[in-house]
Parts: sequence; C-alpha cells; structure tokens
Amino acid sequence: MSEPVDPRPQSLRIAIIGAGRLGQTLARALAAQGCRIVAVASRAMPAAQALAARLPACAALPSGEAAAAADLVFLTVPDDAIAATAAGLRWRAGQRVVHCSGATEVAALAAAQEQGALVGGFHPLQIFSDPERALALLPGSTVAIEAEGELAIELHALAALLGMQPLALRPGTRAAYHGAASFAASFLLSMLDEAAQVWAAIGLPREQALRSLLPLARGTLDAAEAKGLAQALAGPISRGDVGVVARHLQAFDALGESHAQFYRELSRRQLTLAAESGRLDAAALARLAALLESA
Repeated sequence: MSEPVDPRPQSLRIAIIGAGRLGQTLARALAAQGCRIVAVASRAMPAAQALAARLPACAALPSGEAAAAADLVFLTVPDDAIAATAAGLRWRAGQRVVHCSGATEVAALAAAQEQGALVGGFHPLQIFSDPERALALLPGSTVAIEAEGELAIELHALAALLGMQPLALRPGTRAAYHGAASFAASFLLSMLDEAAQVWAAIGLPREQALRSLLPLARGTLDAAEAKGLAQALAGPISRGDVGVVARHLQAFDALGESHAQFYRELSRRQLTLAAESGRLDAAALARLAALLESA
C-alpha cells in the first residue's frame, strides 16, 4: 500500500541528492516558496553542507540518510549516475523518486519503482550555468513532467508553486525532446560562433562580434515572442531577395565549404518559415530553393 501524502507542496518532506548547479537552484527555489527541504546530499560533502547552510532547517547527510528522511527525493545527479544512484539506495512503498534529467528516461529509476516507490521526471527547461541567474529565470520557464497518478498531481502543484509552465512528456520521448531544446539553447552559441568566425576571416575583430551580434539576436527572439516564428522572419529570405542570397553564397563559398554548407542548410529551413508567413508566392520560393541547391 502506498503511504498517503498530502498533495500540497509545502507538506512534503523533500530531499535533494546532487548539490550541483541544478540541485542548488531547485532547492533554493522550492525553499523560497515555503517547501521543506529536509536534507541534501552530494558526492562532495562540502558542497552539500554549503547548500544546506542556505536552507532553513536542512541537514547535509549521506545519500541513504537523505533519502530515508524524505517523502519526495529529487535526483539531480549527472545523467550517467541516475540509474546507479537509484539502484544503490533503499526506498519505501509510496515514496516519490524523481530525476531532473531531460534526456534520460524515467525507466532509469526502475530499481526504486521495484521497491514500491512512485517514479517520475521533472526537468526545468532552463540554463543552469549560473545558479543565481537560473533562480531568477525559473518563473515563467517550462518544466517537462513525466509521472502518473498522485505523483503527477504533486509535480504539477510544484510547477505552479514555482511559477513554471508544465509540459507533459510521454515515455520514450525524452531524448528527442531534450535534443530539440538544444537548438534554442547551446546551438545558438554555435551560430554566433559561426558569425564570429566569418567576421574574423574578413578582418573584423573577433572580440567585437559578440558585442555587435547579441543585440541582433535579442531583437530576433523578442520578435518571435511577439509575432511567432514565421511572422518574425526577417532578412533576404523573407523578402525573396534572390540577388542578396546569391551574393551571400558567393562570399561563403569563397571562405570555405563548411561555411557555405552551414548557410545553405539554415536558409533551406528558413524557406519553410517564409512559406508559412504568406509573404512570398510559389514562384519566389521556387527561385530561392533552386539557388540554394545550386553548386
């Protein structure tokens, strides 16, 4: 029989196992909303002690003791350690065991489930390179939740408490979900780096690139938020300006095949958005497509 647990988030005794940047941020965010973080654990005890010192009535404990003290345990350890951590601890029937990975399936918690625990996933879709910044960004961010029954209700209540938008994930979809999210996160850095490389190749100071390009990137994101992706599209593709695109291609071909291929692939994807925007007719789209396919 599962132990009945009050679904109100503040009633749950919560433990955080893993005191890295995500664990720090989640623990502090929950504590700020009145949740009881009763224990934190980490492979490095000083990290657990430093985090516990910032939380009211929280103890830094070995992982086994931290798990035993809680109704709900968040595993904020690295992906490759999730299954081993879950298998190495004792769980009780009705206990909640949740990992915070975007890419790892909830099945990694099978050892806890076999002992009667309820298992799930709770992945905040945000950047945690700076925990202080991440803490400020959590409200309004999305959190991907995968759970059933009582645990699903509790995790959605936690999301609401943190001001986050829940996104329900189906089993087997986490890697695709997480990989796609990379296009809106770290892959943006790859595109900025490509721009910086091209500027450097034509003699522009590389150190000036980020300072110059970030306002442009922010403006693009603001437009996407206000208008949607297709209507925010700007530049020569959106205007059907074949001549400008041809000059771009000539310049990139001269710089090297990798630059040209990168530009062509991104431009092909923009054709889809250009078609959705309704600003170009079929003939203009066909001319652009033919140009991008030309050697």
